[in-house]
Amino acid sequence: MTDSRNNRRRFITAMAGAGTAALGIGQARAQDEMRFPGDDPEHFVIYQLNHGDAEYQTHVLNSMTAMIGKYGDNVQIAVACFAKGIHILAKEPMREVDEMLYARAEGFAKNYNVEWIACGNTMDTVGYSEDDIRDFARVEQVGAAALMEYQEKGYAYIAW
Repeated sequence: MTDSRNNRRRFITAMAGAGTAALGIGQARAQDEMRFPGDDPEHFVIYQLNHGDAEYQTHVLNSMTAMIGKYGDNVQIAVACFAKGIHILAKEPMREVDEMLYARAEGFAKNYNVEWIACGNTMDTVGYSEDDIRDFARVEQVGAAALMEYQEKGYAYIAW
C-alpha cells in the first residue's frame, strides 16, 4: 500500500475512532471494520460446481449469495466448473440449465467480480471449445489443478 493511502487510512480511521469514542462505542471497533473501496478482500473462497441438476446448483449459488451478504466486497469468490457443471458456462449448453441459474452465474461475474473457471479437460470430453464458453469465464485445462492452486493461494475450498 502506498504511503499516501496509509496516511489517508490512518487519518480517516482516527476521525472515525474519535467519533465513535465520543459515542462510547470505542475506537477498536472502528479500526477493525474500516475498509475502503478497492481494498483487497480479507476472505477468499473457491467453490466446486460439478453437478448439473438445478437443486445442487441452486445450493451453490445460494451459498455464494450468503457469502456476499455477510462479507460484501470483503470476499473474493471463484467457481471451478467441471463434469456436468460445465454447462452453466456454455453459450449453448448441451444439457438443460435452469434459465434463472444461468442468468445468476453471469450476474455474479458482472456484479460481484466472481471468477468462473471452466475445466478444459471437461470441455474436451463434451466437445466444447473456448469459443463455446461464456465471455465472463476463463478456461483452465485442469479444473482440479485450479482448485488446488487457489487453495495454495489461501482460498477456502467449498464443495457439496
